[in-house]
Amino acid sequence: MNELQKSIQSDFLVIGTGIAGLSFAIRVAAYGKVIIITKKNNSDSNTNYAQGGIASVISSDDEVSLHIEDTAKAGAGLCVPEAIHYLAQQGSRQIHQLMNWGAEFDTDNNGTLELGREGGHTKHRIVHKKDYTGREVERALLAKAKSLPNITFFENHFAIDLITNEVITKKSRKFQEKESDRECYGAYVLDIESNQVVVFQAKVTMLSTGGAARVYQHSTNPPIATGDGVAMAFRAGAQIGNMEFFQFHPTTIYHPEGDSFLISEALRGYGAILKNKKGESFMEKYHPLKCLAPRDIVARAIDNEMKQSGDPCVFLDITHKDSEATKHEFPQIYARCLELGIDMTKELIPVVPAAHYMCGGVKVDLKSRTNIRRLYACGETAFTGVHGANRLASNSLLEAVVFSESAALDAGELLHSLASHSDPAIPRWKRQKEIGYEERILVEHNRKEVASIMWNYVGIVRSNERLQRAQTRLKILKKEVQESFSKRRLYPNLLELRNYVTTASLIIRSAIFRKESRGLHYTIDYPESSERWLGSTIIERKKEPYLEPLE
Repeated sequence: MNELQKSIQSDFLVIGTGIAGLSFAIRVAAYGKVIIITKKNNSDSNTNYAQGGIASVISSDDEVSLHIEDTAKAGAGLCVPEAIHYLAQQGSRQIHQLMNWGAEFDTDNNGTLELGREGGHTKHRIVHKKDYTGREVERALLAKAKSLPNITFFENHFAIDLITNEVITKKSRKFQEKESDRECYGAYVLDIESNQVVVFQAKVTMLSTGGAARVYQHSTNPPIATGDGVAMAFRAGAQIGNMEFFQFHPTTIYHPEGDSFLISEALRGYGAILKNKKGESFMEKYHPLKCLAPRDIVARAIDNEMKQSGDPCVFLDITHKDSEATKHEFPQIYARCLELGIDMTKELIPVVPAAHYMCGGVKVDLKSRTNIRRLYACGETAFTGVHGANRLASNSLLEAVVFSESAALDAGELLHSLASHSDPAIPRWKRQKEIGYEERILVEHNRKEVASIMWNYVGIVRSNERLQRAQTRLKILKKEVQESFSKRRLYPNLLELRNYVTTASLIIRSAIFRKESRGLHYTIDYPESSERWLGSTIIERKKEPYLEPLE
């Protein structure tokens, strides 16, 4: 019989501290007690690394309809119309909300917001703070959240699994026949410092753990981006959508002494030109917008140029612009390049594509609700239908803050309806006797193998043979990792590896299922798009992938 374990209780449990989680927490703090957990430090999030900005219709010569049109065009026919209309209509108001919370964006001498332009946008509509917009937003939201007495942070706490009534009833046959009855009551969480598993019980749970680009060998993301939210949600029975569409940022620094560092698309919006080793521009061969073409086109163009030439990289040239102005506009990029011995005002910047953004995720509606009652998902973790087959630049931070508001309003109403509701007792975390830690070298080796498989076989250009080989190898790794998880003592690297293989396998399954090329999913076996595939790829536990028509 399971003993009851003392739990930490709250009205709202928020897992993750990026723009989605923090803005949701700030909003629901008006309704009740909020606990935010993060597996690292509070500021460790993909938001903190976002350089470019936030897309919004601000200028008098711009229109919401144009933002919708640009988003839909970049999404290659797979954007959910209702979602992109909602996103674009809310943009300006959300920018001002962030400013009210303390975010400071660049303005001209008259105090008017400066607007940049990035690939895929037909107008200047990118609100920014130099080249560290995400860091500024993160700073402001953290300060605001910490000022609210109803919000408590738990750093160095790693969410292991969601707690649902399925967990409590031990997957009874009756429950499996009524999946619509599934509810979430919080999560089992590893307190990393004490190495104890704690129950965090809540009326409402928000998954906002960010992306999963670290499943690839080359990534722009921080080490925390391991697909934790998607993996947890999938194991709990949530629907997962469009995982085949993984965006590769076209330009990250290429240097033997440097980790991948994103060279913002805003640099190309500012006038930087992509060139080959001979100093020749090449994007005019691939798209009328040249260097400002959508990211999937730019990434494939660079990949093709590198394969044709055999060179390990291409180059960005911004030397024709005023050097002082460049330093002023892009201080972070300039400083990082200088650390590697590259003066971008005088020299070309060597760049390569790298995994950047997960366009799919946990399927949600316009209120960020998953198919599991009382479980929400927001930000990069969620699949709202906004991004379709390819994300338009700078729509991600906007999506996070827009949908966190609709989630907060709905969650507030849900909490009120649960006021007289008594939740079941949560069983303590209990497994068979543990036999000690997995050797760290084995975990690290498996992590690198997953990343290598994903980069080589499930990257910018795919094929049936590569995907099948990736799936075969992932099945072996998944079995090994599950065995380690079931009997070894838990620690963050093992938990991340478990989520790595789950998320990677979802990407592969989705890519195998979609037999066409569209947006970010390009396969040499099906090089054309087909109207037959105008829908979202959905995966659920114990079911084969299926196509859901766009609403």
